[in-house]
Amino acid sequence: MKRTGAQMLIEAFKQENVDTLFGYPGGYVIPIFDELYKEPSIDLILPRHEQGLIHMADGYARATGKIGVCLVTSGPGATNTITGLATANYDSVPLVCFTGQVPYNLIGNDAFQEADVVGLTRSVTKHNYIVENRKDLPRIIKEAFHIASTGRPGPVVVDLPIDFIKGIEDDEYPKKVKIDGYKPVINGHPLQIKKAAAKLMAAKRPLFLCGGGVNISNASKEFIELVEKTGVPVVTTLMGIGAIPKDHPLCIGSVGMHGVYPANMSLSSCDLIFSIGCRFSDRITGKLSEFAQHAEIIHIDIDTAAISRNVPVAVPIVGDAGSIIQDLIPLVEKCNHPGWMKDILEWEKTYSLKIVKGGKRVSPMEVIDSISEVFPDAVIATDVGQHQMWTSQFYNFKHSRSLLTSGGLGTMGYGLPAALGAQIGNRDKRVVCISGDGGIQMNIQELAVAAQKNLPVVIIIMNNNYLGMVRQWQQLFFDRHYSGTCLRQTDACPAKCNEFGDHCPPYIPDFVKLAQAYNIPGIRVSKQEDIIPALTKAREHKGGPILIEFRTEQEANVMPMIPAGGNITEMLLERGE
Repeated sequence: MKRTGAQMLIEAFKQENVDTLFGYPGGYVIPIFDELYKEPSIDLILPRHEQGLIHMADGYARATGKIGVCLVTSGPGATNTITGLATANYDSVPLVCFTGQVPYNLIGNDAFQEADVVGLTRSVTKHNYIVENRKDLPRIIKEAFHIASTGRPGPVVVDLPIDFIKGIEDDEYPKKVKIDGYKPVINGHPLQIKKAAAKLMAAKRPLFLCGGGVNISNASKEFIELVEKTGVPVVTTLMGIGAIPKDHPLCIGSVGMHGVYPANMSLSSCDLIFSIGCRFSDRITGKLSEFAQHAEIIHIDIDTAAISRNVPVAVPIVGDAGSIIQDLIPLVEKCNHPGWMKDILEWEKTYSLKIVKGGKRVSPMEVIDSISEVFPDAVIATDVGQHQMWTSQFYNFKHSRSLLTSGGLGTMGYGLPAALGAQIGNRDKRVVCISGDGGIQMNIQELAVAAQKNLPVVIIIMNNNYLGMVRQWQQLFFDRHYSGTCLRQTDACPAKCNEFGDHCPPYIPDFVKLAQAYNIPGIRVSKQEDIIPALTKAREHKGGPILIEFRTEQEANVMPMIPAGGNITEMLLERGE
């Protein structure tokens, strides 16, 4: 049937079961918004900034397993999405982002709000397109949704010149897609799987390393079955958290720069690393030349390029984590390595995480522990920094897709909009946003969406007056030169200052008053005994969002910590009193 490009796009959304669209209008996408006005089946979410928009779509996708769909205008509308696209690309999040563009014949002439969207986004997306002919539009849209959600998921950008949005063609949305050269491998090679199973059975000190691929493939149930059948202990990456309950007897904890002591020691001391869906980034390996020197590595990943890129692999298996785990289960049996488990228990006794109590302010560790107690089954979205690491350490994650965080890119400003996207996609669950006083301010304007959509998100701000993670590095490695990290500093302050006290200027903004300006109730907590009552009040508040500012210890540090470039066993430790 004859229709405009805008009408074809709406038809494509319906065919792809898109029920939620995160969009921000502008001159070159008005025809699309005009069609959305007539389409009641699609919930249009209007964020207050395009970066917030794409993080919302990201949180929606991570929490639901669906594709997050975005629509922005040309020029700055498109360029404002780049950080979010890179965030999703690093963490394998399926997004399709449609961007407006100037008329095709004006591209390259410095037209108003023109930007080379394809060039700008090529390195931060799984794939991107510019529509060069109206007849190609249905095929390109179909391919974009297919590429975003298959193989290793990722963001796909489709740049839409306005003349093709308006252009009329007699066409239909395709039912099937065929892309030459793009055939993601789902099933692992049977001989490689048998070889991996045999090595797992023969190992004396085997260890599962669970990465984000297990969560992405929705293979948590199968992975737990594999772990329990073999009795092999597990460590997780940050992105792998939730694939197995943290309190499972075989789950040692997370590894890496701020991983727990027994997990890092296990990873360094095992004789077989059975890795599933992990990229072996520098945050996991530490000093590469000293990583797992006595271990063979089995590496399962759906992305061929990820295997052997950073570490040598004895048995590579390309394919979907869930499919391969299912094939492994009948090939393995119970392992019995009492000496290996004894060593792990000794490491747990040597150094286990302890909650360091607060002084004049509350303990950030106790705040996270209390959130875990009051909201035991929440979806948690974090920003990036100290609170992110404390959350990974002290929140008792039990379910897959329950931690939403920027792992690969480390994007501040991610937490609040991601939490809102997750809540929009999961109306029946409670979502808790855990952010710092620095990160929350990067996209704090999205409080308007929380209020106007009446989303029951609990917004936690851990206010330590600093950009905490950078301040921690300055304290430990730069002689406490707190340069550019104090968020209370004014022109009246000394140029060189690293002391916090009553003489400091007031904190700007007042987060409780700011929340009230958005018609959101706010609570401020400065005493340890008020933590649980405040969280309980938030749990009982069902009439929309609520914000709690916790005044936390300003020089509390995340420990353990591996200095940059160090061996993963060379951890700085800090014990609670």
